[in-house]
Amino acid sequence: MNKTHIKSGPIEQMNVDYHLDITPETCPMTFVRTKLMIEKMAVGDIAEVILKGTEPLHNVPRSVTEMGLTVLSLEADDRSSINDGVFRLLIRKN
Repeated sequence: MNKTHIKSGPIEQMNVDYHLDITPETCPMTFVRTKLMIEKMAVGDIAEVILKGTEPLHNVPRSVTEMGLTVLSLEADDRSSINDGVFRLLIRKN
């Protein structure tokens, strides 16, 4: 998988190993898709998850933390001109 460079708030330039857009999904599929991606990740890999909605915003970061991953950042996704409740979650597999 190609690595892309991103800049995220206080986090300096880093490589993102995986990208997952779960904005069209609803719970519990938001976490199911995220978990399937995590299973493919190696220790140290970083993933970017794009999510939307109150339930995924609370449940996905909590669930990945419970799995032992580190949440690096969770911020509104301001890369588009209109932010309609879309957030960007960066996680690292430990």
